[in-house]
Amino acid sequence: MQSVDYTTLAAISTDLQTHWLPARVEQVYQRDRHTIALALRTLKTRGWLTISWHPVAARICMSEPPPRTPDTFTFSDQLRHQLNGYALIALNAIAPWERVIDFQFAKRPGEPAVWHLYVEIMGKYSNVILTDASNEIVTVAHQVNAQQSSVRTVQTGQPYELPPTLTGTKPSLDETFLRWRERVSLVPGKLQRQLLESYRGLSPTVARAMIKMSALDPQQSTDTLTDADWKNLFDYWQEWLKVLQTGNFTPGWSADGGYTVLGWDMIEPVKTVQILLDRYYSDQVNQEKFSQLRHQLTQKINNLFGKLRVKADGFSQRLQQSEEADRYRQQADLLMANLHQWKAGMTSITLNDFETGQPVNISLNPEKNAVQNAQSLYKQHQKLKRARSAVEPLLKDVVSEINYLEQVEASLNQIEGYTNPEDLKALEEIREELIAQNYIQDAQQRSAESSDESLPYRYPTPSGFEVWIGRNNRQNDKLTFRVATDYDLWFHTQEIAGSHVLLRLEPGSVPDEADLQTAANWAAYYSRARQSEQVAVVYTEPKYVYKPKGALPGMVVYKRERILWGYPHNITG
Repeated sequence: MQSVDYTTLAAISTDLQTHWLPARVEQVYQRDRHTIALALRTLKTRGWLTISWHPVAARICMSEPPPRTPDTFTFSDQLRHQLNGYALIALNAIAPWERVIDFQFAKRPGEPAVWHLYVEIMGKYSNVILTDASNEIVTVAHQVNAQQSSVRTVQTGQPYELPPTLTGTKPSLDETFLRWRERVSLVPGKLQRQLLESYRGLSPTVARAMIKMSALDPQQSTDTLTDADWKNLFDYWQEWLKVLQTGNFTPGWSADGGYTVLGWDMIEPVKTVQILLDRYYSDQVNQEKFSQLRHQLTQKINNLFGKLRVKADGFSQRLQQSEEADRYRQQADLLMANLHQWKAGMTSITLNDFETGQPVNISLNPEKNAVQNAQSLYKQHQKLKRARSAVEPLLKDVVSEINYLEQVEASLNQIEGYTNPEDLKALEEIREELIAQNYIQDAQQRSAESSDESLPYRYPTPSGFEVWIGRNNRQNDKLTFRVATDYDLWFHTQEIAGSHVLLRLEPGSVPDEADLQTAANWAAYYSRARQSEQVAVVYTEPKYVYKPKGALPGMVVYKRERILWGYPHNITG
């Protein structure tokens, strides 16, 4: 993940100073344990300023409004108490080439600052610190005590101290080409490393882009550069410093998958640096959350499957044993009908079956008489019969639970990777469902990222209709019982876990065979049988789909179904 460097921070600060000063603080909301959002209102507009001290995604940028969920964080509560109603009157770097921005708040524009919010964008050491006018710390996002750092402590009640000063020479437009070249090449070494070690404020991202634009290799030694190479590189060096001086930044997406504010190696421009950073870091943070959550849910489902299958095997074995119940009764009946053949001390007796006439060998207890042995066999029959009546509903419940989890697993497997926020929402809904079904006990794992529901997949058919596909059981139930109309058709793989699929039809419209086949192919693709060549898919009208009383999410029964073969490898969309 690309970190916010001094150059990016300068671009953000320039944009905020131009468009968001002065602004009134109307609200403070903490999105998560690393991110707060300030609602700012100017004379022309209103927006949300995101400030994050995330260890790898620390940033400052305008962003989308936060979700409408309760904010229970102490830090934001303290900021709200101090800053609400105050005016943001200034924001400045605390010193040249330092990645610390001082946000200043006063009762109204033109008055002295009453509060300072220091935002330190320094990788894993990032922090947000509120001080009063005398620079005494009032509250801090992350307190640092002497045990955690011997260099600098950050705690409530103590004076705010600036971070340790960076070493290295400050870049300057006044520096001559010869002096600059001499400094970088004084000790031969890899070009990128020598640039970074010779000057402060230069990030690996900018150095790498500068070298690439000069058609050089970051790993090549400085003593291999020609005079022309040095001159070309120096031109980009000065271009970088001029952009910082004038504030003429050019935001956009770079060819390496990151972003640039200098316009170098850019493949697509972005309107503002605010939009650029918000989109980049939102996607990066969501990607990280997605990977972690999907791993957690996959592990949880696999653990549950393991336990349930052990239970199912145990119940099945007990049922197999209980199937011997009728044999014990048959032997007891034979023994009672042939008491005259019993002799004292017998350990077994062979009698002919009533119906087949085949010999049946019956084990006997030599210490008991024939009637007592028959009574023991009757007792064994009753015991196994009771076990069967007790075990059958238990096995049915376990099998039902396994079928439900297979449905959840099918939803989980279809969300293979993060492509947009809908993917993360769909995963969070699966987690919420497992919490609601008591498979995940820790309610604190509930997400506060968004109160909106994720949207189903949508794909066109050859005739221009749409196929809607549930991403999880919440969506499956919604599509089937709330969205579907009398004109739609409902599809699902036959006796295989998978998504509920709707072929959306207008009143009076009739789908072609190609439309039905398209819907069947998607139903097969979004199921546990995705890797099969062909899959049996049922379809019917939504009014013939029912949810049994007490059924788990996504579990339904249907009737008046018709069958199509779905081909998961023939999908197009």
